Amino acid sequence: MKSSHWLFCFLILLGTTLHAQQQKITLEDIWGGAFRTEGMDVLRSMNDGQHYTVLNTDREAERSSIDKYQYSTQQKVATLITTDPGQGVPFFTSYSFSEDESKILLATEVEPIYRRSRLGIYYIYDFGSGEVTRISAEKIQEPTLSPDGSRVAYVMANNLFILNLGTGEVKKVTQDGQPNAIINGVTDWVYEEEFSFVRAFQWNSAGDKLAFLRFDEREVPEFSMDVYGQGLYPFPYEFKYPKAGEANAKVSLHLYDLQKASTREVPLGDAYYIPRIKWMNHPEHLSVQTLNRHQNQLVLHRLDASTMEVSILLEEKDDAYVDVTDNLTFLPDDRFIWTSEKDGYNHIYLHDADGQEQYQLTSGPWEVTAYYGYDAKRGRIFYQSTEQASINRDVYSVSDRGKRKRRLSMGDGTSRASFSADFSYFINAFSNVETPPVYTLHKAADGELVKELKHNRGLLEKLNAYELGPKEFSTIPVGGHDLNMWMIKPADFDPSRKYPLLMFQYSGPGSQQVANRWHGGNDYWHQMLASEGYIVACVDGRGTGQKGRDFKKMTQLELGKYEVEDQIAAARQLSDLPYIDEGRTGIWGWSYGGFMSSNCILKGNDVFEMAIAVAPVTSWRFYDTIYTERYMHTPQENPGGYDENSPLNFADRLKGKFLLVHGSADDNVHVQNTMRMAEALIQANKPFDMAIYPDKNHGIYGGNTSLHLYSKMTNFIKENL
Repeated sequence: MKSSHWLFCFLILLGTTLHAQQQKITLEDIWGGAFRTEGMDVLRSMNDGQHYTVLNTDREAERSSIDKYQYSTQQKVATLITTDPGQGVPFFTSYSFSEDESKILLATEVEPIYRRSRLGIYYIYDFGSGEVTRISAEKIQEPTLSPDGSRVAYVMANNLFILNLGTGEVKKVTQDGQPNAIINGVTDWVYEEEFSFVRAFQWNSAGDKLAFLRFDEREVPEFSMDVYGQGLYPFPYEFKYPKAGEANAKVSLHLYDLQKASTREVPLGDAYYIPRIKWMNHPEHLSVQTLNRHQNQLVLHRLDASTMEVSILLEEKDDAYVDVTDNLTFLPDDRFIWTSEKDGYNHIYLHDADGQEQYQLTSGPWEVTAYYGYDAKRGRIFYQSTEQASINRDVYSVSDRGKRKRRLSMGDGTSRASFSADFSYFINAFSNVETPPVYTLHKAADGELVKELKHNRGLLEKLNAYELGPKEFSTIPVGGHDLNMWMIKPADFDPSRKYPLLMFQYSGPGSQQVANRWHGGNDYWHQMLASEGYIVACVDGRGTGQKGRDFKKMTQLELGKYEVEDQIAAARQLSDLPYIDEGRTGIWGWSYGGFMSSNCILKGNDVFEMAIAVAPVTSWRFYDTIYTERYMHTPQENPGGYDENSPLNFADRLKGKFLLVHGSADDNVHVQNTMRMAEALIQANKPFDMAIYPDKNHGIYGGNTSLHLYSKMTNFIKENL
């Protein structure tokens, strides 16, 4: 008895000692890259489906190469091209092949414009001749080789050009491009941000026609933001930005015929938005997606380029809105794959070449979250879904008749697949809350594991030295729904103690924060806060994604109403737990999450004692047309929806501690939002804290910025919660 008592005491002492020896996570660890995971190099499958290429770069030496690997062995079999100034091959940072892989496009001196848009100097390398051709002396956008590799189309100074690689002749397709007025072949700011594309031109399969969009933004109001820089005087940066209810660019579709050297406008009636164009396999048939301004009626058109006749393939309507995706896929005979929420969940459908629905390929109370492609040889569709649980992702295949569904990934967590061109292999990236990313090679037919490619077990071993609490998943009943939730408690959690609660959320339409995947930067920060004695929780309220159409779209016309109610209700419930200090509840968020945290501390002033809002929207009247009107219609149509959920109108309710943070050069959510919130609080005589990061965009990063920002937020939490 004495012996066992001694052993018990020893184990207790040992556990205490080991716990004491564990390190606490620091901000320097997080933002210095101590917990960075190893990933797979970005690879591109080659046409044969048996090989892929990887770009390797050495920025210090200014040397890059494209290496060819075999899927089955993972061995390098060749170096296709490498930096060689003597042969005219520059140091390059990205690349793309021509359709037949006879030529390759190399990008150099790339500089960002907005989130997706880039300018750069581009070269074409011909594998057959070894010749290197510089496309233009000036920086250009979105160069794209024709299917046969004989020409390259690109945009320069808002005009569309075509370079004949054989003759060197340059054809200027458009003449009217002007800054802040007319754009040809690339998108304006709001299309780039909200429809998620930049290149607005497409070659047909024969390479003899080019379809492109033209943006007339002369009537779009101009936004100006100061850039402080390093000079004696700041200077204004001006660009067209249509805020909710204001004029959008007038967008039109045009068709350039290379043989006739002529351009014609495509008649699309009263189409307001043209969010997608895509050639079908038939060289004369172009698919065009159009939307009305409310974005609740999407029409898929077919243009016959030989006659300029436009017909309708299908039409989607929704009481709220219809999502635009990149899932449209034309089969060899121009039947096509389409995804839709029309049965209440996002699923995959097969239509014939004239638009008639043939088969619903997936069904059930779960969501297709990614469409990977179609294997024409085997008649199989590959996709990712939430069938196992809304917080998980798995990879599946199903026949093009909706039969013989197979789960190709295993394990509870998040799987993402990258398929070879012939769909014989896929590389799976798997992680969950306990497993950092693991990359494995599989056979696509049945998911059979071929080999493990990369893991991050070294990071797990490293994290053993740190004080970490488990991230616990659960649900919480709010408003008649079981909302997904995670919670992080201190590693030495004692249920007899009282802990302050910090809630984190984003809450935007269709978003998801409660997901079974490996940690990001905020997760490590939350772990750091937990080690300081805080409980951190996150709840995905109504309006978020992966729980069906009705759950996602119930916030329509009232952004910020139900989402705020859910966070307040969840906070009340959590405060009732015996180990939560009900007098110390905080909330924070970024962007839409900042909009939410601002509203929560104002409308829930009896629940929240502290809030941090980073880059918040404070009135949807200040945000762009496409995003805002998709969910709210225009302010002219729905003034109450805008104003009743704007924190600007509730500044007088502030009781707790409030920190506002914004980047002064945020082209997305303008610093105007924070300035107007500050003014509302000042006029209500409410004390608050504020931080402006000069010349930083919506991400507020660069140099020491992230460390500084999270240090400030950490100190604010420690001082006020």
